[in-house]
Amino acid sequence: MPIISASGLSRTFRTRQGTVEAVRGIDLTVRPGEIVGLLGPNGAGKTTTLRMLSTLLAPTGGAATIAGHDLLRDPVSVRRAIGYVAQSGGVDPQETVRSELLIQGRLYGLTRAEAAERAAELAHALDLTDLLDRPTPALSGGQRRRLDLALGLVHRPALLFLDEPTTGLDPGSRTALWDLVRRLRDDYGTAVVLTTHYLDEADALADRLVVVDGGVVVAEGTPAALKAAHGADTLQDAFLAITGRAPAPADQTPLAV
Repeated sequence: MPIISASGLSRTFRTRQGTVEAVRGIDLTVRPGEIVGLLGPNGAGKTTTLRMLSTLLAPTGGAATIAGHDLLRDPVSVRRAIGYVAQSGGVDPQETVRSELLIQGRLYGLTRAEAAERAAELAHALDLTDLLDRPTPALSGGQRRRLDLALGLVHRPALLFLDEPTTGLDPGSRTALWDLVRRLRDDYGTAVVLTTHYLDEADALADRLVVVDGGVVVAEGTPAALKAAHGADTLQDAFLAITGRAPAPADQTPLAV
């Protein structure tokens, strides 16, 4: 059974200037243990789609099931099954790395002992052990991103959403995060849906790509299949052929849509 099955998913926003159709009917299927890259130009609807699938934003149309749970009827069960790492992160500047992990574990119903054990396990896996007692404002960008990821994994989700996970990271930190995402798939069968403007990242990491433009899916397939279909040597060239536009620089990606 697919871990994500979405049909006609849409989201309309009402503004003073009128109605904005951010997502206009997306069909999406993701299998367990699959890494899917969600690509598209600025304003294509990628982040809005992720926010709907993760229950942060209510759809205005369509339907979806996540890990067997109806997105609209049973959002609590959906939240228990997923992890979500937003573009901007979500660490508390008043806490240490250790306390952030412990609090997250307790929020997911772990006992104090279980939360402490899970915090130690994630710290080891994400190279945070020496940073456990460091206040979060003292972390580097790469360290903070690893903590964001750890917080999304505390409850061992079957599905992980990553919104621009490597923006601002140095090459070494990017490579380390890629390796971790692959391990989540290979060792634990975790499905991962990620958005990115780094097409080399999408090419190297994703089992399958879904290209969104104007709030609808305009192409999907493996990176190799999309390049072959458009006679492209690189995913950048295939993306240009599909959308007519180059991906925006990652540091200019808007946070809302």
